[in-house]
Parts: sequence; structure tokens; C-alpha cells
Amino acid sequence: MVRLTGKQALVEMLRAEGVGVVFGNPGTTEMPLMDALQDAPDIRYILSLQEASTIGMADGYARATGKPAFCNVHITVGLANATSALYNAFKGGTPLVVTAGQLDTHLQIQDPLIGSNMADNTRFTKWSAEVPHVRELPMAVRRAFKIAKTPPTGPVFLSLPWNVLDEEEDVDIVPSSPGYHRIRPDATAVEKAARLMAKAQNPLLLVGDRVAQSGAVSEAVALAELLGARVHAGSFTEVNFPTSHPQYLGAVSWVWPGQRMATSFENVDVLVAVGTDLFPAFFYTSGPPIGRNTKIIHLDSKEWDIEKKYPVEIGMVGDPKAGLQDMVAALEDAMNGENREAARARASAIGEQKARSRQAFQQRVKANWNNPKISPERMMTELAQVMPKDAIMAAEASTTGGALMGAMDFDRPGDYYSARGGALGWGIPGAIGVKLANPHRPVVAVVADGSSMYTVQGLWTASRYNIPVTYVICNNASYRILKQGMAMYLTDTGRESQYLGMNFQELPLNLAKMAEAFNMEGIRVEKGDDLRRAYEKALSSNRPTLVDVVIDNTLPVRDIQDDYRPFAPKR
Repeated sequence: MVRLTGKQALVEMLRAEGVGVVFGNPGTTEMPLMDALQDAPDIRYILSLQEASTIGMADGYARATGKPAFCNVHITVGLANATSALYNAFKGGTPLVVTAGQLDTHLQIQDPLIGSNMADNTRFTKWSAEVPHVRELPMAVRRAFKIAKTPPTGPVFLSLPWNVLDEEEDVDIVPSSPGYHRIRPDATAVEKAARLMAKAQNPLLLVGDRVAQSGAVSEAVALAELLGARVHAGSFTEVNFPTSHPQYLGAVSWVWPGQRMATSFENVDVLVAVGTDLFPAFFYTSGPPIGRNTKIIHLDSKEWDIEKKYPVEIGMVGDPKAGLQDMVAALEDAMNGENREAARARASAIGEQKARSRQAFQQRVKANWNNPKISPERMMTELAQVMPKDAIMAAEASTTGGALMGAMDFDRPGDYYSARGGALGWGIPGAIGVKLANPHRPVVAVVADGSSMYTVQGLWTASRYNIPVTYVICNNASYRILKQGMAMYLTDTGRESQYLGMNFQELPLNLAKMAEAFNMEGIRVEKGDDLRRAYEKALSSNRPTLVDVVIDNTLPVRDIQDDYRPFAPKR
């Protein structure tokens, strides 16, 4: 044991856990920690100017390193600012250890100015607690890191009272154990799943981000190829399947249901879901996207998501990588020659479908190339042509996401990250965290103009620490995702919307000038012929740079409503 103050013990525990970066936005209750970090030059402190940015940076860093990130925000009011980003981390399963300073415990019964029981009010975490004594601080930190990194991973929260950080005790500094999480699913369930898959006539593999988190991409590919299944992503905020693979047909979303969803899942006889929630809903529809005769096999490390909404034929709790390995081995044994030939024929047909889809995208690129306003297809195609091969993409641009994925392929784990959870503002700070985790690789962040304004102060952090992210802003002068939603809402009503509160045209956002205000170079592009030069300048600068691309904001209402019509609610 060693005698330390609470703040010294916390720093020593961070060292023991291998924490090299602390993301923070301090307030008065964080003074003890800030004082201790002054004597810890081996731990880098990255300052953000608002707490949502703090969590966003830590989120990107944790996802890119695969290890829990540590961040510190201010008491109650600061934690409230952080809640939207914390929700993203909770829904996405990002391993974070979030801390906030608390008032001296002697004050808490007095109803102090900004005090409250933060641990009891931190809903979007796997575990929350307040550390009551110095001697328990190492144990609490150790438990926090252990819980954060245990699948299903996620954020935890510790409240750190001022007096606990200042008081002195004899403590043991012992880190959390590495953790061994390759839990295999039940062998009987695997065998039953293999027999069911072997007989499938129209199987579909639905993958989610816990495939990427468990390092199971190659195993998912092996299962898809053996089964001859179409592959869709229920979520794709990390590379959970190579996008160039001929059997991968893109992400599907039940949040914005449409014709693509309907056709993707009709007549599926066996749906194999791995590491994903099944069809998280936003708009109510009268029924699920799958037929009553579809048999579901669901493998996941998150037990809660198995049979949460829909009945499953076989549910398996286990690590996706280990489980997929077992499923592939069992399927090899279960398939006969006829099954294998049918699988090869299915795979060939899916590849042809994929080729037609890619050809259709290229036709749209050509058709829109010389439009008076820059099309999203040209914006992303030109970016793809100049991006370094080892670049990492960090994306938060919902309505231009289709063009992004059409123009680029992301085949290797760690090449792509995007926002998850639904709270806007991940893109700017998240890219900073990704870059800090990958200092020797270029990072390009494609961010929507509306989303950027939730955490625009993150540009200050990139500039202050010279974190060379290339930001590319999709500036359509609107909340276009809301306009699409309004178009869906008004399907078959005969009513046209004025899109109240969804347009910025009267006072367009100029992100290039905002970047300049943070001492960062900002380049505004309004003509297609200027795109390549702007991209090349930004990518070669070795400084944080922002390219503000003004793109076409035309809304194809009829096409949107035609696609949505199969699920349009009756009014």
C-alpha cells in the first residue's frame, strides 16, 4: 500500500490503466484533479470548450483504440451539457469512463447551489456511482474500467467529491484485469442454427456494429460466402462488413422505412442477425419488415436485444467472433453438395444485383456532374478520387451518406466511423478523437452543416493542439433530414410543406469563416470545378483545415413519397 491523496490515487490509477489522454472541460469542482494532472506530464490533457465535445472526442478515441477512454466534465450543469453525447455512447456501446467533480460531501445535505446526486441521475450508463472515501477510489476506478470494457461495452460514470480528492489514505494501485470475453454460444443452438441455414432458400445476413467491435468481420464474410446470403447492415457506424464485397447490399434502416426496406426483406426465409438490434423503429408502421414465415437466428453479446421485439427461432448469447467461427464450422458440416451449389448460385445473382446498383450510381454521378449547384454525388466522387488510400473517414452527414457510400468503399476495420445514437454533434469532436488514436493516418471528417453547429467549438480544440483533421462540410443550408421526414409525413395527403424551421437559406451558415475564427484555414467552394483543388490543398496542409462545400438542396418530394408509400400511415 502507498499513502496518497485521492487526486494522486486517481492519477496513479489512470497510469495503471494505460490512460495517456484525458479529455476534459473543467469547472470549479475539477480543481483538485487539474492540480494533480499538472504533475503528470505523461498524461496529455485535451481541452474542449463544451462538455458534449468532450464526450464526443473521447467517444471517437475509444472506438478507434478499442479501449475505454477517460473524460472529465463539470458538476451537474456540465454533465447536463454532456448528456446528448453520453446518450450516443450508451446506445452505441462506446467504452467510456466519465467523471465529474462533486461538491464537498459536507455540503450535500444543505441543498447547495449546483449540487445534486449525479450518480442517481445518470441514466445513460452501464453503472454510476459516487466515491464516498479515498480508500475506495482505486476500487471504484478499477470497477469502472472493467465494466466499461466488458461486452456489451458502454459508458460508466463516477462522481468525485472535492474532499475525497483532497484527503489522504493508504491505498492499493491495481488496474483492472485484461478481461477475456470470447464467450462461445451454446453448442446445441449452433448445431440447430446450422441445420436451419443449410436448408435456407433465401437467407439474409444482417450485421451490426458489435461485429466490428468484436473483430468479427472476416468471420461474417466467411458465413455469408458459405451460405450464399445477401448481406445488409442494420447499423454501419464502423466497418462490420466490407462494402465492396459483391454480396454486401448496403445498410437498411427501419427508422426511415421505404420501398428498399420492403423489397430487401420480402420472401426471406432465414434471417441471421449478428451483433445488431433488429429494426429499431422511429415511425410507427402497422407491421414489421419481415414476414410471418421468416425464421430468425440471432447471435449477440447484448442479451437484451435478442427477442426484444420479434420472436426468434434460435437465440444465442455469445461473442460475435467466437459465435461466427462456430457457426461457420457447423454449417460446413451441415451443407451437402446440393446446398452448396444453391449457395453459389445465390451469391452469383447477388453479385449481379450489386453491379447494377453501382452502375446506377455512376449514371447519377454523370447525369448530375455539371449541375449549376454541386451535387452530393460529385462532391463525394471528387473527394474519393483525392483521398489518401490510408485515410480514415469520420462521417456525420445523414442525407449525403448515400452518395458517400456510393463513391467510396470501406473494407478494413478501422477505416470508417460515423455518428450513432441519434444526438447530433459527433462529427467534429469524434474526428479529433479518431485522429489522436491514429496520429500517422490522415483523417477526413464529412459533416453536415446543421450537425456541425452542435459542437462547432470542437474546431478550437483541433486548432489549439494542431490536430490535422480535414473537415468537409455538406452545406445544403437546411435540416434536410427533417425535410425528408416532412415529405414522408405528408405522403398521400395532397398537402405541401413550407418546411417551417428547417431552412437556413435566409442566413446561410458559412463554416469556412467560422473555421477562420478559430485560427484554422477555411475554404468555401460553390463551384464544382473548384472542388478538387480545395480538397488537395486541405489534405496536403498537415494542419486542421475545413472545406465548406455548398451543395444542391433540391428535395425530390415525389421520389421520397413513392419510396415511403409502402409504409405510409393511413390518415
